[in-house]
Amino acid sequence: MPYTRDLVLIGGGHAHALVLKAWGMRPLPGARLTVINPGATAPYTGMLPGYIAGHYLRDELEIDLVRLCRHAGARLIIDKAAGLDRARRHVILEGRGPVAYDVASIDVGITAKMELSGFDDHAIAAKPLDRYAARWRRFLAQVAEGQVAPNVAVIGGGVAGCELAMAMAHALKSAGAAPRVTVIEAGQHISGVGPKVRHRIVTAMDDLGIKIITSAKVTEIQADRVVLDAQPPVDAALCIGAAGAFAHPWITQTDLPQENGFIRIGPDLGVLDDETLFAVGDCAMMPHAPRPKAGVFAVRAAPILHHNLRAALSGGKRKAWKPQKTYLKLISLGGKSATADKFGLALTGSLMWRWKDRIDRTFMDRLSNLRPMTAAKPQGALATGVADLLAAKPLCGGCGAKVGRGVLSGALQTLAQPDGDVITSAGDDAAVLRRPGGGFQVISTDHLRAMIDDPALMTRIAAVHALGDIWAMGAKPQVGLASIILPQMSAGLQARTLSEITNAATEVLGAAGAQLVGGHTTMGAELTIGFTVTGTRKTMPLTVGSAKAGDVLILTRPIGSGVLLAADMAGQADGRDVVAALAIMAQAQNREADILAPMAHAMTDVTGFGLAGHVQSICQASKLNCDLRRDSIPVYAGARALSDEGVSSTLMPANRMDAPIEGGDDALLYDPQTAGGLLASVPQKDSLNVIAALHGQGCAGHIIGQLSSGTGRLRLI
Repeated sequence: MPYTRDLVLIGGGHAHALVLKAWGMRPLPGARLTVINPGATAPYTGMLPGYIAGHYLRDELEIDLVRLCRHAGARLIIDKAAGLDRARRHVILEGRGPVAYDVASIDVGITAKMELSGFDDHAIAAKPLDRYAARWRRFLAQVAEGQVAPNVAVIGGGVAGCELAMAMAHALKSAGAAPRVTVIEAGQHISGVGPKVRHRIVTAMDDLGIKIITSAKVTEIQADRVVLDAQPPVDAALCIGAAGAFAHPWITQTDLPQENGFIRIGPDLGVLDDETLFAVGDCAMMPHAPRPKAGVFAVRAAPILHHNLRAALSGGKRKAWKPQKTYLKLISLGGKSATADKFGLALTGSLMWRWKDRIDRTFMDRLSNLRPMTAAKPQGALATGVADLLAAKPLCGGCGAKVGRGVLSGALQTLAQPDGDVITSAGDDAAVLRRPGGGFQVISTDHLRAMIDDPALMTRIAAVHALGDIWAMGAKPQVGLASIILPQMSAGLQARTLSEITNAATEVLGAAGAQLVGGHTTMGAELTIGFTVTGTRKTMPLTVGSAKAGDVLILTRPIGSGVLLAADMAGQADGRDVVAALAIMAQAQNREADILAPMAHAMTDVTGFGLAGHVQSICQASKLNCDLRRDSIPVYAGARALSDEGVSSTLMPANRMDAPIEGGDDALLYDPQTAGGLLASVPQKDSLNVIAALHGQGCAGHIIGQLSSGTGRLRLI
């Protein structure tokens, strides 16, 4: 189905997560969906106090946006929104070029960061969760080890501040400490609840030894205390800001209609003066029906938002949302006890906790139990062999889609031998040519079938992948030609997509010292991006056939990207692991090449044929054996567990047949890598200095094996 309209969801809040779930069940034909979020996951705030108290693991309250986007057929851009150009319909991002939209929705929540002297240096806001959670876990460990006193100050005596204070006090007690937690409230009493519930909360806080200071004004936060106006200071090795809801600064700097930084929206959740924009959740406010900041409203608004986004994209009729006037509050009391607040009633105890736990887990199950994608089965007679191919797992993207090394080698045997200015051709990372004025030029080409839906990130990875052949030869990148296949889309979306691709390619090639000089673009069934690249070197480029006995092998990147990408396709991977791997794959390796090339006897980059296949290429060409040290080989986070569960790329079986290993078996050694690490054969006497030089430049380097005289045999030790 051709794309004609761009829908962009800014933020991974609760409403957007539910829209993604619904979109995956019934996508709108012709609409390309993009999600922009700072991380691979989004926290479910309802479970935050339970996590802080130790009742939940971090994974249990994280919404995996990578899996949700895969389910919805959406691209996920890991970046922070920094602005909005409504005239051009551009979302401005911190770390890359703008993203265009036809319709967009904002669901970025709020921040608890406070404008107080010393806050940035000595305190942490309760929102966003990731920074607070990391600081809390570090503090809890320090208390357990006796490094800091268990003194905590919480600025803000609303429901959120009290819940977190009780959760932290409970966790500190569970860790064997005697907590000294203080809640500092500007008002005369705990806010946001009725008298009966307030009494229950105060009683629970008193049981936990929590001190409450009311009618207090904070004037400064210092390293070990909170300074109050006309009251004694509060000792605090950890200070948490939870005093109300604050808008994100970038929103306040836009021309959006707003009130105190919160976006003004109408009954249809649309921004008041803009037919192309929506806003939902805590970052928005409805002038005609003001409501407190609470996640329940975002959850209830999600179905209306989903309908109205589709209507805005297709010219349909929008619906109005009528938020309820009252809602149930289930407030955690530190341990596995809670109090319920509605209609002035207050029910407290473990039963309320179990009720809250069930509601929270049910919500998370809605976003984690995703329907697997199934392809329609062909009807009627099939040619021999078709059924077997259709029964196999879906074809992987990236280097997992390559033809096997054995098949490729057979085809290349028919090529003519090098002649004239051609010194080496097929069989190494790049062909080597003599330059008329002296020196050498290397040339290579590579393309990747898209394994992610983000054209810009896909371009970065494809460019790094292609440049790997130049770096592996010890050459300096020179020029690049792009080869692009775009899926069918309107002319407007073609222009947007090509702009993202061109900007990313220019940036990567330019940073490597090369220039993008053109290329070729066509329309096709799916996004495919490749580059033909050249490089220069004064002396003979490195080849795989010049390694020496006694050399050690140094690898600069982990293996396991093929497993992670295969699992991502099937919705089995942890989104954080996928995003972390993609971030490494998109990084250039020019610094690594500059360090390794002067010292290496031979070098290659690890790509489609897996680590074993590329080690074997060096060994066979150099007439050597290799002992690989299994425990020294770096592996991407999450890849080992997935591999042990039987997850593999479609190319892995062919790689296993082409590069047998003695002494044991490890499927990850055959895993095809995309934009994999450089693999260098370095004299053993120089290896530690090389590793130190790599680390000194902020690069990774691992000694994974040693070469000896032989016939190309690989052994795992």
